[in-house]
Order: sequence, then C-alpha cells, then structure tokens
Amino acid sequence: MSSIKDIIADWFQEILIGIVNANLTTMFDDVNEKVGTIAEQVGKAPQDWNVDIFNMIKSLSNNVIIPIAGIIITFVLCYELISMITEKNNMHDVDTFMFFKYFFKMWVAVYLVTHTFDITMAIFDLGQYVVNQSAGVITSTARIDISSSLQAMSETMESMGIGELAQLVLETTIVSICMKILAVIITVIVYGRMIEIYLYSSVSPIPFATMTNREWGSIGTNYLKGLIALGMQGFFIMVCMAIYAVLVQGIVVSEDIHASIWMIAAYTILLGYSLFKTGSLSKSIFHAH
Repeated sequence: MSSIKDIIADWFQEILIGIVNANLTTMFDDVNEKVGTIAEQVGKAPQDWNVDIFNMIKSLSNNVIIPIAGIIITFVLCYELISMITEKNNMHDVDTFMFFKYFFKMWVAVYLVTHTFDITMAIFDLGQYVVNQSAGVITSTARIDISSSLQAMSETMESMGIGELAQLVLETTIVSICMKILAVIITVIVYGRMIEIYLYSSVSPIPFATMTNREWGSIGTNYLKGLIALGMQGFFIMVCMAIYAVLVQGIVVSEDIHASIWMIAAYTILLGYSLFKTGSLSKSIFHAH
C-alpha cells in the first residue's frame, strides 16, 4: 500500500516539476523574444514602421500645416522688419548690412519650412542609427540561456515535497503572468512612442517657421529638443531591456528557487516602471519641455 502511495507521490512530483520547468522556460524565452522584438521595433524609422501612416502624416504636413506655417512666417518676418527698423532709431541709423541680414533670415525661414519634413526625418534617422548600432551589442549580451540552470533546479526540486512544489508552481505561474503583462506594457510604450513621433512630425512646419526670430525662436528650438529626445528614447528603452535581462541572467543560478522567482518578479515590476520613465528621462536630459 505504501509503495502505491510512493508511486502516486512520485508521479505528482514529476508533474509539478515539469510544470515549474515549463513555466521557467517560457518566462525566459519570453524575455529573449521581447528583447529581440524591442530591437526590431525600436530600430525602425518612422517611414519603415508603417508606410501608410507615414504617407498620411507627410501629406497632412505638406497640404494642411505648411500653408499655416507660411502665414506664421509672414507674421514673423513682418514683426522682424518692424523691430529692426525701430531698433535703428526709425531708420536714422540704417546700414545696408541690416537688410542683407534680414533677407538672409527670410531665405533661411522659407528653406526650413519647405524642407521641414526632410529635416525632421533626418533627426529621427540619427536616433535610429544610435539604436541600431546598440541593438547588435544588447541582443547578444542580454540573451538568457538557462538550460544548465534548469538542470540544477530540477535536482533541487526533486528533494522538495509536493506542498512546496505546488507553491513553486503557483509562484512561477504568477511571475509568468507578470511577464505577459510586461509584454503588453512594452508594446504600448513602443507603439505609443512611434505615434508620438508621427504627431510631432505632422505639425513640424509651424515650430520651424518661428526659428529665425529672436523672440519666437524658442518655440522651434524646444521643438527640436523634443525631436531629439524622442529619437533617443528608443536607445533608453533598449538599455532598460538589456539591464533587465542581465539582472535576471545573474539570479537564475541561485539555489534558493523561491527567492530567485520573486526577485525576477521584482525586476519585472522595476522594468515596467523604468520603461514608463524613459520618455520623461529623455526629455529631461535634452531639456525639452
């Protein structure tokens, strides 16, 4: 009779160990897959991420926003001319250079507005270059291989009772669910960043129209800072994923399986918080309001 109980207990133990191993394998495979997905999605330029949306945004910018920017340029240049004249004692101290400078500003203002979309995409291309250069290093360094650790964990779990194994199954299931939630959070952040890039690009001629004026130029300058911050946010997202993967990689060899699993859960929550902070961090670094 006792042998039958032992057989049933061993059978339950094997099932529970198999579930734990499957949960652990799925968790770390999800991390590896997500790091690769982040590198692929964040490494795409706006024109490559979604061609239809990109063409729509470009059409809106050229056909709707540029005419408004033309009106703003006219106002800014008139204001610039009036200010220039009044500053020179109502044209009593006029020199020819001031008109040369004014026409040069006019040419620069028109050139910036008519080439706004190209300039905007060039800034994002620079940001994507940084992301793509770092992606090769990060994806290879952050990849987690737990095949050897699983063997050591299996040996440890064989000495556990059914109650402790059942608790371990519950813990790994909870952390696995956290991983799935993290995948949704990452998708929201990555897609949200790209949509923000499209929104920034759609109105780019308006802030560019103000850049040549001394009083209004801060609008265009801050807009450029925002573009650079958005471009570099992708790099910060990649770094967060790499730090997370390396941290997790360092704790999978722990003999205390319970502590390791909850440490992974803590790192997962920390990663989600860090990813949400990448946007504000990037804007803070580049002083974009």
